[in-house]
Amino acid sequence: MDGTDGTSGTGRAPGPAGLGEVSAPGRVAGPDEGIGTAELALAARNHGLPLEALRYDTTPPGLHYVLVHYDIPAADAEDWRLTVGGLVRRPLDLGLAELRARPSVTHRVTLECAGNGRARLSPRPVSQPWLVEAVGTADWTGVPLAALLSEAGVGEGAVEAVFTGADHGVERGTEQDYRRSLPLALAADPDRGVLLAHTMNGAPLPPQHGHPLRLVVPGWYGMASVKWLRDVTVTATPFTGFQQSVAYRYRQGPDEPGEPVDVIAPRALMIPPGFPDFMTRTRVVRPGPVPLAGRAWSGHAPVTRVELSTDGERTWTDAEVTADPRRPWAWAAWHTTWTPVPGPHLLTVRATDAAGHTQPLTAPWNRGGFGNNLVQRVEVLCVT
Repeated sequence: MDGTDGTSGTGRAPGPAGLGEVSAPGRVAGPDEGIGTAELALAARNHGLPLEALRYDTTPPGLHYVLVHYDIPAADAEDWRLTVGGLVRRPLDLGLAELRARPSVTHRVTLECAGNGRARLSPRPVSQPWLVEAVGTADWTGVPLAALLSEAGVGEGAVEAVFTGADHGVERGTEQDYRRSLPLALAADPDRGVLLAHTMNGAPLPPQHGHPLRLVVPGWYGMASVKWLRDVTVTATPFTGFQQSVAYRYRQGPDEPGEPVDVIAPRALMIPPGFPDFMTRTRVVRPGPVPLAGRAWSGHAPVTRVELSTDGERTWTDAEVTADPRRPWAWAAWHTTWTPVPGPHLLTVRATDAAGHTQPLTAPWNRGGFGNNLVQRVEVLCVT
């Protein structure tokens, strides 16, 4: 997130030097630096999931997290076109009605922002200041990407599919359309369930979620699921645009090439028990049995274990996990019961997936603030 490779999301060279006056390089906050007005402005535009909404199997669209890099573009479904080109034998130019006329499928998919947890890092990378709420689960309906690529006929030597959205802006001095790519082995695999989605929870996509068409990539962080999708280009070389090779990389230092951000790390979240204090969000409960529940997910493999600590992480007990094997890309539910005594308590929850990945007790730091799946800790006061 801290340099530029000389390419932009549109394939154009970086703009004139004047763009640097409004688009600063990535940076890490100083030791005593609080969240500034620019970060607050981002937080006002990009909202997270209220944790009490974890009670819903599918997140109502207005409660699902939102991350919009630039502006929500003006989009008319009647005039929208999707082009499929590049290294294909039969280029396509399709309207939304033509896409809707093709066979569609519905997948329940949990999406999480790659920067979820960024504001809990120290030192803090300066960007959208997520805590833990940048997540949501929806029923996405659309055309399988694999079917559309098969219809277009992928040419010999193709390695990636590049996806371009209609949102346009400048980031770290680079003017660009938002653009990302996927390896062709993933994009063209019908079992991976990548969708060109036009419907969310049974209704047309809301504007903030990509109306009228978006990509949905199950198991990958949300930056891969390009919204306001208008072009798919099959390429014989890896895409090196800003969002691929500059922005979403795990780096410790500003000059490192870094590793790509891709698959979602495991996470469990708790529905906050009891009732909250307005400012601190500290939870208040009464003595006696208290039900605890929440959701857990991972892009690597299904979550098989959720553990809870109620004594400051000295001991752990297993919660009951309920997952639907028909929906491998959706979060699982978990629940247990806790019987507190009067006084302050610290509750901690962590998830483990079938591939052996477990949430850490200390935050995995990087300059972009990506993939911080630190365990969730909830302060609770039990009062009589």
